[in-house]
Amino acid sequence: MFEKDEMLQGELYNGGDSKMIINVSGRTDIVAFYSEWFMNRYKEGYIDIRNPFYPKQVSRLYMEDVDAIVFCTKNPKPLLGYIDSIEKPVNVQVTLTGYQTDIEPNVPDKKEIIEAIKKLSAKIGKENVDLRYDPILINDKYTMDYHIRAFEKLCTLLEGCCNRIIVSFVDEYKNVNKHSGLLKLIELSDDDKRKLARHLAESAHQHGFTIQTCYENIDLTAEGFSHDVCVGKELAQKLTGKTRFRKWQARKCGCVEMVDIGYYNCCSHFCRYCYANYDEVKVNANKRMNNPKSSLLIGELGADDIIKIRKSR
Repeated sequence: MFEKDEMLQGELYNGGDSKMIINVSGRTDIVAFYSEWFMNRYKEGYIDIRNPFYPKQVSRLYMEDVDAIVFCTKNPKPLLGYIDSIEKPVNVQVTLTGYQTDIEPNVPDKKEIIEAIKKLSAKIGKENVDLRYDPILINDKYTMDYHIRAFEKLCTLLEGCCNRIIVSFVDEYKNVNKHSGLLKLIELSDDDKRKLARHLAESAHQHGFTIQTCYENIDLTAEGFSHDVCVGKELAQKLTGKTRFRKWQARKCGCVEMVDIGYYNCCSHFCRYCYANYDEVKVNANKRMNNPKSSLLIGELGADDIIKIRKSR
């Protein structure tokens, strides 16, 4: 499902030349847990990324080749301390849901997250902050009505702080199946999804947001959703000033190509639905292997590692 060959060429969007966008990160919450490491790499000017499928292969990218940074996090608070030091264009996507600690055990209090989003928006502009309400899962506690109320509250509290909300529905990843006894998921029919989507779109529009999915099979445009992806050509062009972008081969979602600098199983939010972190023993072991001064997020370079320079293109 994820990248097996970082050098895949992929299909081109139309336009001129392009360079590089890095994703920080879909594999783990670097902002929440490894911000010191990231800023060290940013200042030193290069990052090494170990290939998760071929561990001896390491990609090295240089910050001078990076046009923009997309941050993905559940806790943007650490960003507030160093966002002013980052001279690259940024887009920050903050996942904020109505779940409690039974689903998101180690995510900070949502009131703190909301305040951090407001401060971040004031620093970098609401056009550079996106809200993610995902994934939506339904059970006896987190009903459709619960989501409708929670979503309306979030829209009310964050009105004027960002322009776009991205939603998704839960998928049956390994971690979801592992916690099936806890989650007790109720499957939504397409009609249920459309009904819920209409309510969410109504709340979003009332508070000045656009709303969309990314990589969902169901078409919700009739319910008021925009047809877009998380990082599409328009956003990428705004961030980089370039006009030519490859589609992301690592994920078949339609986003432009990005380089994910993260590492699986090292996020200790321990969200019960997470697709990238599903082994708590490995998470704790990997976190102990983080050296903020290492070029790799987890561990150190070995003598037999093969380093290939990731060129802009």
